[in-house]
Amino acid sequence: MGSLFKPKYPPAGMSYKDASAAGLLKESAVWWVKYRASGRLMRESSESEKESVAKGLLKRREGAAEEGRAIIPRADRVTVGELLDELKQEYEANARKSIERLGFSLARLRPFFGHLRASRLTSADVTRYKTQRQAEGIANATVNRELAALKRALSLARRAERISRAPYIEMLEEHNVRTGYFERGQFEAVRARLPEYLRPVVTFAYLTGWRTKSEILSLEWRQVDFKAGTVCLDPGTTKNNEGRTFVMTPELRACLEAQRTLTEETQRRNKQIVSPVFHRNGRPIKDYRSAWQTACEAAGLPGRIPHDFRRTAVRNLERAGVSRSVAMKLTGHKTEAVYRRYAIVSEQDLHEAAAKLATAERGRVIELGQVLGQVAFASGKARA
Repeated sequence: MGSLFKPKYPPAGMSYKDASAAGLLKESAVWWVKYRASGRLMRESSESEKESVAKGLLKRREGAAEEGRAIIPRADRVTVGELLDELKQEYEANARKSIERLGFSLARLRPFFGHLRASRLTSADVTRYKTQRQAEGIANATVNRELAALKRALSLARRAERISRAPYIEMLEEHNVRTGYFERGQFEAVRARLPEYLRPVVTFAYLTGWRTKSEILSLEWRQVDFKAGTVCLDPGTTKNNEGRTFVMTPELRACLEAQRTLTEETQRRNKQIVSPVFHRNGRPIKDYRSAWQTACEAAGLPGRIPHDFRRTAVRNLERAGVSRSVAMKLTGHKTEAVYRRYAIVSEQDLHEAAAKLATAERGRVIELGQVLGQVAFASGKARA
């Protein structure tokens, strides 16, 4: 059984022995608990001057010791910053692909939550964070990604018994789901204004809907099989970790063959092997945001993003009548819910649908006119 106590300490500059002999020891106002766990004597501050709080802590510690659960004395003092550090370590250990995005979230979470005790974190603290981020003009979707990181950190801490509780974190409603896509003419207008080394990249993105940064720019020639007419992504390299194969269309084959010819010329000129399919004079393409923004503005399409090609490819597959299950395999969508969000209906689609409906109704309109004419004639004759 454990016990409660208030430790005594000597005045500054005196040893404990001398202060004790002189009767100058001072008693702490804070209650501490003492208990045994795994054969070791443990002492831990309740961080409270209330005896009831200390009794509650001791009861929890004795229960954990009896059940054989791990006891971490500093659990009630761990900060949110420490939990965020542990979350980052978990991402690194598991080589998660979203670790770069996590870095952005942690950079925003640390200044606000880092110093707070995790055991004392409340939903009110989270609400203040939401309010502050919204006041800064940050989109709800971005705030939700940050809150998701916080929730994950707290969840891992509870699983490891670093904390005993975590506040409820309610996500914000997201109203800024992107719906951008490219009509063929718009795509060609942007492509024509891009540097030559980027034109094959956007052509590939327009035709396949693959993710530009993680799947297209990282593509190597070993993954392109002209004989089989396929382009493959290795398992573990995609967002959902599944491999993927895209069968070449005539336009895609022409794009890749032209890129292969360019690559061979570059290899002869530079006397080096060029592994990436898409490159800039043999060097990997890393950042093209400035060139992309300039081209979009010049084409009269400011604000467009490369990810719009992903939505465009989904819509083109839908228009072509490709079955949903096959289309999801081609574009790499794991859930139908996300795929449906990408299968956008454009204004042009609506006009085309109305035109088809009008054609189908034309005969019935003529018949209806004849019927109405007969009714009018009969009605006039009756009045006469």
